[in-house]
Amino acid sequence: MSLVLRRLTDKTTWRRWSYLVVGGALLMPYWFLGMLLVGFVPLLPDNWISAVAVLITPIFAAFVTGLVPTVRPLESVAARELLRGASSELNARPPDTWESRGRAGAWFSLHLHVGVVIAAMSLAIPPFAIALLLFPFVDMGRFTDEAPLRDWKHSAWAWLGPPAGLLMVFVLIALIIAAGETLSRLAPLFLGPSPSERLAELESRAVKLAERNRLARELHDSVGHALSVVTLQAGAAGRVLDTDPAFAREALGAIEESARSALEDLDHVLGLLREDASTRTAPQATLKDVDRLLEQTRIAGVKLDAEVAEDVEQVPPAVSREAYRIVQEALTNALRHAGRVPVRLRITIGGDQLEIDVSNPLGGASAGHHSGGRGLDGIRERVTVLRGHMIAGVDDGRWRVAVTLPLRSGS
Repeated sequence: MSLVLRRLTDKTTWRRWSYLVVGGALLMPYWFLGMLLVGFVPLLPDNWISAVAVLITPIFAAFVTGLVPTVRPLESVAARELLRGASSELNARPPDTWESRGRAGAWFSLHLHVGVVIAAMSLAIPPFAIALLLFPFVDMGRFTDEAPLRDWKHSAWAWLGPPAGLLMVFVLIALIIAAGETLSRLAPLFLGPSPSERLAELESRAVKLAERNRLARELHDSVGHALSVVTLQAGAAGRVLDTDPAFAREALGAIEESARSALEDLDHVLGLLREDASTRTAPQATLKDVDRLLEQTRIAGVKLDAEVAEDVEQVPPAVSREAYRIVQEALTNALRHAGRVPVRLRITIGGDQLEIDVSNPLGGASAGHHSGGRGLDGIRERVTVLRGHMIAGVDDGRWRVAVTLPLRSGS
């Protein structure tokens, strides 16, 4: 009794009641269809088959309607907003299998038929309950000539009317609560995704996560390198501004170029995040652009000993793009953790492999610093995607990053 009273003041109860009543209203056209079809069947009016057909036809017709792909998303939204409870997490898409369509059709038919029962009782019981509540106090003989009613009015049985009316209202509310709660629990079973749809959703999330990680690497490598170079270039320009104005001007020009390049990369990545089609085909840096990268690093005050194979332009585009980012991140790590120390870079091609070797002397606590941040993790992820090999660590007093990438996918 107390549970019913608490539920009576709960908004969720009446949201669920409205969901059921809407289902009852939606069933009416199907009942009219059933009665229309039965009228054309050559059966006797009193034949019980006609009555069964009137009841079966709406069930079947509602089920067929539920097979329409758009029904499941609509029902899911309605159940999520009105049924609440277990249905709150529903976010179904149009079904892609007949099994999912069948469950949606069964749910639509169930919704409509449970709803029509609740709707009919909601219309019929309250007036009848009010009549029972007033039965001992109103002379029913004024409204009817039925002898039993006149006799009951003047007997002790008349006082059973108010309790019976209250009981009927209580039963109606209990049925509304029970029907709403039951449908809320059943909705995920009928409207929820199938195992194949769950698998497809997980695959979609994995693809999105991989894309986000890729974009994060792009931002980290491009913008992070530009900021590191710009910081060193600005410091170098500031120190020689009075003594070597020509070098200072060159450094400021390099800062401008580095910043512009970083903005282009940032605009490209943000365009991908916005799903801007105009930025999807924006050119990305490859090993063809490595000379500009090396020049920017030298202007920052780094003594760079670099040897780049002449045929790097023949490297496949996918490998060339990732290799450029690997070189960029390796140089950024050297700038960030070791400062303006001599850096040795070798990019060679041997057989079906591209080899990148970057090393620099250790300075102070730089050996420990190399293990922090996301730089090495980003390089390792790129190498793993291309099925290459990577070595990073201290080698004979120098910090060394060595990467080997296959030039062909089958390598």
